[in-house]
Amino acid sequence: MKKVVLLLSLAIAMVGCGKSNVFLQEWDTPYGIPPFDKIKIADYMPAIKAGIEQQNAEIQAIIDNSEAPTFENTVAAYDRSGAILEKVSNVLFNVSESDYSPELNAIVEEATPLISAHGDNIMMNPALFARVKAVYEADQSALSREEQMLLKDLYEGFVRNGVGLDEAGQARLKEINSELAALALTFGNNLLAQSNAFKEELGFSVSSYYDKMASEPDRALREKIFRMYSKRGSNGDAQDNNAIVLRTMELRIEKARLMGYETPADFILENKMAGNPSAVDAFLKNIMDAAMRRAKEEVADMQKLMDKDAAAGLVPAGSRIEPWDYMYYAEKVRRERFDLDEAKISEYFKMENVRAGVFATASKLYGISFEPIQGVALYNPECEAFKVSDSDGSLIGVIITDYYPRDTKRGGAWMTNFVNQCGDVRPVIVNVGNFNKPTADTPSLLTIDQVETMFHEFGHALHGLLSQCKYKGTSGTSVKRDFVEFPSQVNENWAFEPEVLATYAFHYKTGEVIPSELVEKIQAASNFNQGFTTGELCAASILDMKWHELSSIEGISVSEFEKKVCDQMGLIKEIIPRYCSTYFNHIFGSSGYSAGYYSYLWAEVLDKDAFELFKQKGIFDPQTAMSLRRNVLEKGGSEEPMTLYRAFRGADPDPGALLRARGLE
Repeated sequence: MKKVVLLLSLAIAMVGCGKSNVFLQEWDTPYGIPPFDKIKIADYMPAIKAGIEQQNAEIQAIIDNSEAPTFENTVAAYDRSGAILEKVSNVLFNVSESDYSPELNAIVEEATPLISAHGDNIMMNPALFARVKAVYEADQSALSREEQMLLKDLYEGFVRNGVGLDEAGQARLKEINSELAALALTFGNNLLAQSNAFKEELGFSVSSYYDKMASEPDRALREKIFRMYSKRGSNGDAQDNNAIVLRTMELRIEKARLMGYETPADFILENKMAGNPSAVDAFLKNIMDAAMRRAKEEVADMQKLMDKDAAAGLVPAGSRIEPWDYMYYAEKVRRERFDLDEAKISEYFKMENVRAGVFATASKLYGISFEPIQGVALYNPECEAFKVSDSDGSLIGVIITDYYPRDTKRGGAWMTNFVNQCGDVRPVIVNVGNFNKPTADTPSLLTIDQVETMFHEFGHALHGLLSQCKYKGTSGTSVKRDFVEFPSQVNENWAFEPEVLATYAFHYKTGEVIPSELVEKIQAASNFNQGFTTGELCAASILDMKWHELSSIEGISVSEFEKKVCDQMGLIKEIIPRYCSTYFNHIFGSSGYSAGYYSYLWAEVLDKDAFELFKQKGIFDPQTAMSLRRNVLEKGGSEEPMTLYRAFRGADPDPGALLRARGLE
């Protein structure tokens, strides 16, 4: 009777405040797209509080159930809980990242500690854990494999979130989690402010940094750009992130110790594919050594061109390649060696055409189709939405694209869900980028890197769209961090295949398909500059690991620590990590990739090994493509990652596939 009264009271309260709050109503919108035009700033906090109350009541109902714990009345019931909180959180945090406003940020700052505390209260609830533990320790033979995985992940989630700690330990862990959430939010806000200051000073966004550094002939200006870019978050001003980095690591170390681990890396990696820090360190060292051997050759080639410039009086005599010279002189070497002009290539990469090529590739591989959705309100006018259907006409989901930079959007590119796939509920997914904007004279023309990024993020989207899981906790990208990049990275491999280029690479003025000689040049140059490209990525991965392998921050300075780590890894002075600590948003603006940035390279072993199979069978071989769809893209986290990979590939991945693909063997 108690739980009936509790849920009835909550329902009455929600009906009362839900008359005008869109998050407390059913959405009568095309394909479940959030009704963005009806959402008001004032809706968020009441909905978050109502969502917390709803889930608390649902959790209490699970606990109060007089029946013996079963998968259905405990684990599945928990997976179904929290619908309102999920609905509002998916919109709030996604929009705040891509269409920031001070008002929205104030909501995020208010909501974050509430949601953090709510999550802690659930994961430290002894009565709920007792029921989950009873199911976990019972005979699981009648459960499906997906149910076993959901149960395992939930049980381990409780254990790894402090349910076994004493009262004082739990209280301290809650304090740590709350402070970490606030620090991550401040870090991200500081970085956005610094990135906007960069644009205001220099006239272009940080997303154009690499292109600008490759094309800017003024060496003094290149140095200025480099120093502003690499000093973001480390200027001793109100947006300085040095103290945040150190405090974040101090708290992560304390949390790891509280949970019984020596370092954050030990704690974080225990349930990942890699398993432990030493496996990651050995993996990265092998790649870094190969990358630096190549990078030294690249510097020698560039120095020859700089010496010619010195002889011509273009740079002072005796000038040596510096970090702000690398991309500029690498581009000069590439032009000389391959006669490849990226500006000319970009004329064939009109954004709309590339996106059509991304869609066409997925259609040919997986039998799906795309249709623009007209007349639906989205969170920003630059966004576009597409209905995705299967070969039998059934709905797969919705993909929203949001590709252009703006001051209200953080840098980078990503995929997230507005609606998660679960049973018959089909997902609504967004791909966000910061690609070249159209101008008054030209449409959006993408660089080679931006084309690859679009294919990459759509690989994540496919992982979410094609999901066919019964439970939220296993669907889509709910997989181990060092596996989640496999679907995205394997999708990159089709981007510059001649057969694929012919479907989208049309000159934006003439409509001419990209000439075969340009395709050959793109292919020939595909592994050019891999010392730099692989080196900066691997360096950031090692920097991330070394932060999280610390057992104390006593006496540490962020800049001195970075220098020491870079020296130890053998990073040459002409290259810096892709992300330095004070703008390493992946690991300090969130915890998603902490001790996990290596995942891009780890997953690349799988993706290159997988594409070797496609190259053997044919890049559009229907049997191989359908195997990838059925065994990986539809499965989410319903099975262990290597089991899924072996089901697709028929074998373990070849560790040498990555170095072969990058030409570093």
